[in-house]
Amino acid sequence: MQTAAIDIGTNTMLLLIVDEHRKPIIDVCRFARLGQGLDASGALTEDAIARGLAVCREYRALLDEHGVTTPIVVGTQALREATNRDAFTVPAHDILRAPVEVISGEREAQLTFASVARTFPELARVIVVDVGGGSTEIVVGEAGSIASATSIPIGAVRLTERHLKNDPPSPEEARALFRDIDMHVGALELPGGVPIVATAGTATTLAALAMRLVTYDATLVTGYRMTSMALDAQLARLLTANIAARRAMRGMEAGRADVIAGGVAILSRLVARIEAPELVIADRGVRWGIIYS
Repeated sequence: MQTAAIDIGTNTMLLLIVDEHRKPIIDVCRFARLGQGLDASGALTEDAIARGLAVCREYRALLDEHGVTTPIVVGTQALREATNRDAFTVPAHDILRAPVEVISGEREAQLTFASVARTFPELARVIVVDVGGGSTEIVVGEAGSIASATSIPIGAVRLTERHLKNDPPSPEEARALFRDIDMHVGALELPGGVPIVATAGTATTLAALAMRLVTYDATLVTGYRMTSMALDAQLARLLTANIAARRAMRGMEAGRADVIAGGVAILSRLVARIEAPELVIADRGVRWGIIYS
């Protein structure tokens, strides 16, 4: 029997289909940018809804092709926040033939931790960070269990729209970006000196950039380790390049080039905040947490 999970985020929509042994058959990502303009307006735009529903139709065709009747579908920050989310979730339900469960930030964090705990069982004490388009989930794990889980309302798309308006961003914009991140991160109670495991597209693209991958390979990305110095070097490279130059970087996903600097900045400030010995990358996030749970 095949099982499918769909993760509807602020920037991307992810579809994972696995077989009875949890071996991936289909694992695809589409950039619907559902949360475009949400930070300013509080609502989903007609264009964003249309893009998201087009991805739903594509995914329904893939589900039919692989014999999956009812996928498990979750929505995260954009749908948590949008005042008009029913304008997307109702037709999405009809297309996918499955309800769209809009999960809390805490539930999102739990699903992310479940996938990381399965992927890195050797990490007894760890902070798991899921940088999304509209929010970031931060989980402190101890001995395979969640000690604390927090969702903060900053993400790659939101921070880019809020602060990085020039191309490339000005030094003043970068400083405002850092202040915003530090305000949210500084209020958190986090253990120091423990490794951070980062999931989701910002982190996996960061690893692909560091390795200069021509073709994305999840097996190479998962487990890739970065020092704080290497992380900050990549952030400086992204903040000083324009969008066209970022798109041309080996390892970059074109649909992420305009917002990735904001997401990498979150990881950089978190690593500095707790003096993490390293940043570990994991390809498996919410969609895998759904499958595991």
